[in-house]
Amino acid sequence: MADAEPPVSPAPVRPGPPHAGAAPGGSPHPGRVRPELVALLVEAAGAPPEWAERVTPTALLDADLMLDEHEIAALDALLCSRFGPSAGLARRRAGLDLPALEALTVADVQRLLPAEEADR
Repeated sequence: MADAEPPVSPAPVRPGPPHAGAAPGGSPHPGRVRPELVALLVEAAGAPPEWAERVTPTALLDADLMLDEHEIAALDALLCSRFGPSAGLARRRAGLDLPALEALTVADVQRLLPAEEADR
């Protein structure tokens, strides 16, 4: 009878960061992360597929996903290649101070992408 409780889902392991609402680019994305963006993040990070579980709208590129400058540059190249220069992360990061760079979230990156062609 000890196994009457349902198993606990591994993600999210903690609530979103308290500063998520103050992240650059406006309010945090309230919904899901687009699967295509998750795939590009996994590719840029050179991470195994299960790493994708870490990719949430409030995940910080720096602290939560631990992307380094090379991985950020790879992500920028992938975004520009797939969505065009308007989705470039380098342009978004240019001119940001260190606290703003540290506060960049997956939702901020997602806001750079063109609207999805078909909603659900």
